[in-house]
Amino acid sequence: MKRNSSLFKWLLPVSSLVATITLAALVTGGISAGTYTAHEWGTFTSVQGGDGMLLDWRPLETSKLPQFVYDWRKPGLNRRPTSSLAYGKGGMLTLQRMETPVIYFYSEKSETVDVSVSFPQGLITEWYPQACQIGPSTMPVPPAIAKLDEYAHKAGVKASFSFASLFGNKNIKESRAHWARVHILPENENSEVAKSLLGDRSGSHYFAARDTDANYLRISSLVATNPAPEHEKFIFYRGVGNFATPLRVTMNSSNVVVIANTSQEPLADLFLLHQQNHAGKFIRVDRLSPGQQRSIQIDANNETFPLENLSTQLGVSMAESLVRAGLFQREAVAMINTWKDSWFAEDGLRVLYVLPRAWTDRTLPLTLDPTPRELTRVMVGRAEVIPPAQEQKLSDALVKASQGDAEAREQVVAEFRKLGRFSEPALRLATKGSTREITDTAWALYQIAAKPAPTVTLAPTSKAL
Repeated sequence: MKRNSSLFKWLLPVSSLVATITLAALVTGGISAGTYTAHEWGTFTSVQGGDGMLLDWRPLETSKLPQFVYDWRKPGLNRRPTSSLAYGKGGMLTLQRMETPVIYFYSEKSETVDVSVSFPQGLITEWYPQACQIGPSTMPVPPAIAKLDEYAHKAGVKASFSFASLFGNKNIKESRAHWARVHILPENENSEVAKSLLGDRSGSHYFAARDTDANYLRISSLVATNPAPEHEKFIFYRGVGNFATPLRVTMNSSNVVVIANTSQEPLADLFLLHQQNHAGKFIRVDRLSPGQQRSIQIDANNETFPLENLSTQLGVSMAESLVRAGLFQREAVAMINTWKDSWFAEDGLRVLYVLPRAWTDRTLPLTLDPTPRELTRVMVGRAEVIPPAQEQKLSDALVKASQGDAEAREQVVAEFRKLGRFSEPALRLATKGSTREITDTAWALYQIAAKPAPTVTLAPTSKAL
């Protein structure tokens, strides 16, 4: 009897907690619609050869984020990643990088929203603020709950029942993130909240997204030892995946680029950008119907524009397209400012385009509770192309480098450094079908290129007395 009495003392507070959680669920579940507006933008980046086939690459090598952003090396809440997520820096090879989706909220009054995003064909790799659920992951049962189960089973409760299943940190099998009770703060709290936003010297692809008119957000701490809430102007997350985007880009040796819409929805506002030696040009295609393709001649002899002028013109044109797709002006500018150093400043051939909303909803299902009065989602696809001429140039240089040509070795290292995070897929492309000697030389030079370039310090010149 004493044992049952002891169990009752354990169960009483737990049953009260059950009632509280159940009541909260019923109350929040009764809300049908909110009065807020939600806007989201993000990008999907892939790299390919001239044949249009997507190439594996290491999408986590660059684009540093602030230290306060969560990832699977520091997921928090005692969570453990599944084996597929237990990676180090640059440890994943995938076809797509889902970069910097951010969700903004606009409301004239204080509201509370639950946010849940799924990524069925990919993995969510970074996020902020802290999510109450992130997966796929495993979470050990807290000691107190494990002890409660021990008492319950000793008291005769069936082994099939466990309090851990009700209150323990549950395992998440799906690739998804859930932010519970996100507080949309009213404007009169903005000045105080702005002071509490975290900063960091790294993360150039993060802070520009704050420059909008969106409401500030507050999420209560999920850590008992640190009661301070987290504040931000958006929900942020990133991910990787292995799937194709709906634009196929091919290019032949005569510098003809063919863009083809492979989806069932039309593609709008496509920008073909060709840039080298800090100058280039872009060609805009207004629309591609489902199944339609278009050939575009890239003529290096035609007029090009200096990088600064090109970046300004393309930025204005792209911002207009993003606004047409549903973003507010400041959101569109924030997106451009986030990615202009990558989109507009890197040499290469790429196509930027607005992905269909239906494609985004299928690829990245988003649930907001209560539902907003308006939801806008604008994703930009980026197809980075390694042209056949560039592939051949690198291949020829590797052949000479493998034969001991010092000048060719320097040329290969310089080319890898210029390619940056796309250098590894370019290497694989250029060494396809090559001998072991050429491939080994390529990887050795790739490792040299991955190291920081040496800094040359000139000795001061002496003056004659």
